Amino acid sequence: MITGLAHSGVCVPDCEAAVAYYRDVLGFTVLSPPYVMDGDAIRSDMGELLADPAVKAAIVGFSDDGDRVLEVIEYLRADGSDARRTAGLADPGLTHVGLICDDLDETRKSLEDKGVHFLVDGVADIAGVRTSWFADPWGVVFILVEKGKPGRPYFAQYG
Repeated sequence: MITGLAHSGVCVPDCEAAVAYYRDVLGFTVLSPPYVMDGDAIRSDMGELLADPAVKAAIVGFSDDGDRVLEVIEYLRADGSDARRTAGLADPGLTHVGLICDDLDETRKSLEDKGVHFLVDGVADIAGVRTSWFADPWGVVFILVEKGKPGRPYFAQYG
C-alpha cells in the first residue's frame, strides 16, 4: 500500500550547478550533496530504463519537511532532449512544483533581485491562496504559494 509522497526528481545537465541554484537562489537546504551512482546497484535499479545508467544525484529540500524533497539528477551516460522545454502546462505529465512561502510579495521580490525568471507579471488570489509562477534555468516550472490560513494544508485553504 502506498502511504505517502517521497520525492520528485528533476533532471538537469549539471548537478552541481543546479544544487548551487536551488541552495543559493531558492533557499533550499542541501540534504545530501552531489554523489555519483554507478555500477551494479544503479544497473539493478535503472538498467531496464537506460542502457548503461550512471547518475550524479543530490537531495535538496527543507530540513523539517520529511520525505518531501527534490532529487536533482544528472544522467552521466545518457543524452537527453529539449522535449520538456517545449512542453506546456496543459501537456500530460508532471507540470510544476509547488513551494510554500510566508510572504509572497517579499519572496517574489527577493527572487527577482536574484535574477529568477517569472512566468507571470504579478500575484494571483485564488481558492484561499496567493500564487506566482517562475521557471528555473533548466525550464522546471515552480509555483510560489502563500497560504491564507497558515495552519491548514495547501489543499484545504478554500472555505
